[in-house]
Amino acid sequence: MKYDVLKVQGSGNTFFLIEGKNDELNWSEIGKWLCDPAQYGGADGLLVVLPSVHADAKMRVINADESEASMCGNGLRCVARYVLNKLGKDQGIIETMKADLHVARQGELVEGIHAFAVEIAPVSFDLASLPMVYNAQHTLIDEQIADFSTELRYTAVSVPNPHLISIVPKAYIEDFKHQEQLAKRLNDENNYTPDGVNVSYVYPISSSEIFVRTYERGVGFTNACGTAMTASSLVASLLHIVDENMVTVYNPGGFVKCHVQQSGTETKLSLIGNATYIALYELNIDDENHLYIKEELTEQSEYLQKIKEVCIAF
Repeated sequence: MKYDVLKVQGSGNTFFLIEGKNDELNWSEIGKWLCDPAQYGGADGLLVVLPSVHADAKMRVINADESEASMCGNGLRCVARYVLNKLGKDQGIIETMKADLHVARQGELVEGIHAFAVEIAPVSFDLASLPMVYNAQHTLIDEQIADFSTELRYTAVSVPNPHLISIVPKAYIEDFKHQEQLAKRLNDENNYTPDGVNVSYVYPISSSEIFVRTYERGVGFTNACGTAMTASSLVASLLHIVDENMVTVYNPGGFVKCHVQQSGTETKLSLIGNATYIALYELNIDDENHLYIKEELTEQSEYLQKIKEVCIAF
């Protein structure tokens, strides 16, 4: 069997993208193989675009360690571009593991870089939704857990991927050791997060800007995690770290914009950013897997140049 494969990125979060007819392959095994650095540098994950009986398409997200994520904001933007281009539409609905999400073209992120907006949902602060267990509590919002840190405070939220978020001084961004040690612990066998958790440290820049670095479950430190950036914007808004509905989120791979709308108990989140095509490959699957490059695309170098002009370095 032969498949066209795109290498794509959203905010520097890299993926291979394949359109399948259904679950005709073991996508977890294929994803792990593709994400290996031996395959043209590998990637953070595999995006599988499949038919949907009630939406424009279905997205599956396979992490580099072969596990499957319930959602991926950066990946969803790349799938949105692929599906909308294929259908000739400006907006649509993509089925994900836990929700059908609205996606749309959104002008330009910066001049020359087309943007896509994707809905991030469902949102829950219930610890059972992560899941996370702590002190028989139902929520964890801006609390100190001495076992994690005697200085930092943490908030837990699922969107629907599980996230543990802390607003931190700049020193914790400059030195990643504390975050790495905690994240590795919480993604190994532990008493708090039986299925692991994404751990993000957030540094406030202004009333409408934050910097986020994320240790992603199943990946490790990544250039960006879309659901983490959105969840971090929500937490920053909830804790009055930012006071604007549109939050600019910088990360090691670039930046996005997150729209946070809260009305009573209802929360609506939208992630806006790039969906860049890096290269086109052909995947041949017989007794063994073979990946061949067909074309290097120019979008990546253009993206890097544009982002370099506007991003904040840490």
